[in-house]
Amino acid sequence: MSFRTEFEQARDFLILHRSDYAYTYGNFQWPQFEDFNWALDYFDPMADGNTNTALWIVSETGEEKKYSFQELSRRSNQVANFLRKQGVQKSDTIFLLIESDPALWEIMLGAMKVGAVLVPNNPLLSQQELRDRLNREKIRMIATTKKHASKFEIGAATVIPLLVDGEMPGWTNYADVAQEESSDYEASEKTKATDPLFRYFISASTVKPKIIEHSYGGFPIGHLSTMYWIGLRPGDIHLGVNSTGWAMHDWNNFIAPWNAEATIFIYKQERFNAKTILDALSEYNITTFCAPPTVWRLLAQEDLSSYKVHLREAVSTGEPLGAELISKFLRAWKIFIREGYGQTETATLIGIPPEEKNSFGTMGKALPGYKITLLDQNGEPTDAGEVCLKISDHPWGLMSGADGTEGYYHSNDLAFVDENGNYTFTERLDGIFKSSDYRISPYEIEFVLKEFPAVREAVVIPSPDAIREYVPKALISLVKGTEPTKELALDIMNFARLRLSPFKRIRRLEFMEIPLSTSGEIPRAELANIEKNKRINDEKGAYEFWEEDSKISLSDAWAQELP
Repeated sequence: MSFRTEFEQARDFLILHRSDYAYTYGNFQWPQFEDFNWALDYFDPMADGNTNTALWIVSETGEEKKYSFQELSRRSNQVANFLRKQGVQKSDTIFLLIESDPALWEIMLGAMKVGAVLVPNNPLLSQQELRDRLNREKIRMIATTKKHASKFEIGAATVIPLLVDGEMPGWTNYADVAQEESSDYEASEKTKATDPLFRYFISASTVKPKIIEHSYGGFPIGHLSTMYWIGLRPGDIHLGVNSTGWAMHDWNNFIAPWNAEATIFIYKQERFNAKTILDALSEYNITTFCAPPTVWRLLAQEDLSSYKVHLREAVSTGEPLGAELISKFLRAWKIFIREGYGQTETATLIGIPPEEKNSFGTMGKALPGYKITLLDQNGEPTDAGEVCLKISDHPWGLMSGADGTEGYYHSNDLAFVDENGNYTFTERLDGIFKSSDYRISPYEIEFVLKEFPAVREAVVIPSPDAIREYVPKALISLVKGTEPTKELALDIMNFARLRLSPFKRIRRLEFMEIPLSTSGEIPRAELANIEKNKRINDEKGAYEFWEEDSKISLSDAWAQELP
């Protein structure tokens, strides 16, 4: 049986039985093989002679570009031949810093054909963060645009600098790709399903981001579950709102839609604007829509009833939306936003299935292919505990090298499950939290804050926020003899702001003597609960200062960091 047939059988089963969750979950089986290359084994055969639109990019000015599956297959052949001519080989690493340019999809497909490793990066990363990533990876090629080229110091003979949108001294011109053969690409060696495909840097319980690696089999096959959860079908037009550089972009705007042979619709915005997204949903026949909670909250601030959308499916992932917000869209558009759950380390593990009727207010059920168990502190199954994935069945979609305890991957997320099999998220175990749908590590920010001369101790906690869900708040103990003033608070905020990405910036700061537990540890959960109660009661400490106290435009700040 060919790889294409086996992969497509799994795909077609999920599409065909999308309305019958019990049957689908009970009968779905992962395809099994040792060698797999999604671009060569699935995409190219699917795209052969396929003139349907694969990628549709619309700019704010109204400019539109459409690319068929067949065109992207041939174009990615040219990219693969070009990369090989440049010296990029199997397992070489390509550092990507490209926004919504067609070259991004062409390079990802072409690099997969070569067997290269992709390291996506977000345009909001600071110079310091980019430098750290480059130092921690053995980079063979940097692919970026004129907008970001100045962020890189090129010159190393082993690194190939590739500019995708023009010419600059010292940079290889992407236009040369057009000179390469387009009809075919012959791989020099097979790609194993376990070979590395994507590497992501994510915030963790460490002072520096950790690296998550996904394989050639794990990522595209695992996200068949995501395709099923979204409810994608062949011929759909899918809009996914999120930033490049994160795993969500690569499944929401690359793998999952094309797994279903759907059109990827990209709306290019310099700054996020809820009204223009709503205009796009009304103007174009977009049938499926996936956006993080912050986007849904901003859309909800507009007059939803005045927009006539064409959506069949609407989904959200990242953090709970809340019944009130979901009800608002249900009343306006007669569509139920279905929530889902996954991590950068995994594909979508839990979600409200298409046409599900009894999961309102939860993050849904275990998705086909994944066996979820809640475990207590003793590792025993319970109805309220840590979300764990059984890995003894070797499911696709889990990061490479995942260590399991007694056959389980541990998520560090707590949830409870009801009698219908629906899971509801409660909290994180490791202090990581979401802000504007970005994953925030308190430890990473604290490391930067402690470099400020007047700071003796720093603790970062999540502070509830109406739009972002949470924002980073710093609790600061000062060195002896330093006065806790508004000016000092803003100086500390600006100090961190210059060293961190915009979504990690300190929005609120409070000077205080940070308490310790009887064992000498910082009671983070207790401090976070105190902050939650303060926001409920609208209280503000005598030595507490917010970003709004400065002249920074919050609307500009939001626009910078949103997808």
